[in-house]
Amino acid sequence: MKDLFTIGEMSKLFNLNIKTLRYYDEIDLFKPIYIDKTNNYRYYSTEQFEQLNTIIYLKALRMSLSTISFHLNERSIDNITELLRQQKEITRKKIKELQDIEKKIENRLKQINYARQYDKLDVIQEIEFDERTIVLLKQKIKSDMDLELSIRNLENKTKKNASIFNGKVGVSISRDNLENRKFYEYDSIFSFAENEKYNKKLVKVLPKGVYLTIRFNGTHKDSPKYYDEILKYIKENGYTIVDDSIEVTLIDFGLTTEKSEFITEIQILIN
Repeated sequence: MKDLFTIGEMSKLFNLNIKTLRYYDEIDLFKPIYIDKTNNYRYYSTEQFEQLNTIIYLKALRMSLSTISFHLNERSIDNITELLRQQKEITRKKIKELQDIEKKIENRLKQINYARQYDKLDVIQEIEFDERTIVLLKQKIKSDMDLELSIRNLENKTKKNASIFNGKVGVSISRDNLENRKFYEYDSIFSFAENEKYNKKLVKVLPKGVYLTIRFNGTHKDSPKYYDEILKYIKENGYTIVDDSIEVTLIDFGLTTEKSEFITEIQILIN
């Protein structure tokens, strides 16, 4: 029976790239049993098959090459048991991360589909929202430049990457300014929290309740006239404003280059 195999034969037998086998040799993870000095051909023996099988198995479990090397040099039941336990915990955390990503994608798709209900544009609705959590930064915002700077400040205050906020950032007009019809500057910037942990001092809970909402084609620059409409509706129906406004651009440059597709929504909690 044949006992020695070339690197090409090992590649075919184990369905591994030749470059991978060469790399394993370079890092002393899996070395050929014999190298022909006349032509530098690498040869492997059947005795090494089990070792390579172990490497492939542990690699399939997403263990690092350094961890695999440690195991091969320190093989024991206790060692492999501990390594598998550690890898199980790493895998559990990765599954949780992927589930969180899936939830974010699902929420983004819901937001887009909600925004594209074009028959609801420019229509004031009374919608009951469940309790929601936001991370809030009090800051005056008068222009797009102020807005971009505020997003960076929010990022730094929360110590979160800006990508965390994509599609979830909004601005608020204080209750006092709403009642005094001051709609041309914002008093704070916020982001909806989606299972992320934040400093409690920055967190605000939006109460469950009925919110007056209006969705319109445009951005924050176009919002003042819609605040006028909502305040008129509030006065006509004898409502009172309970909290600061919630204003979110649901569709913007991040999703499309067509300004005609931009959608923004205003929400105001009423009594």
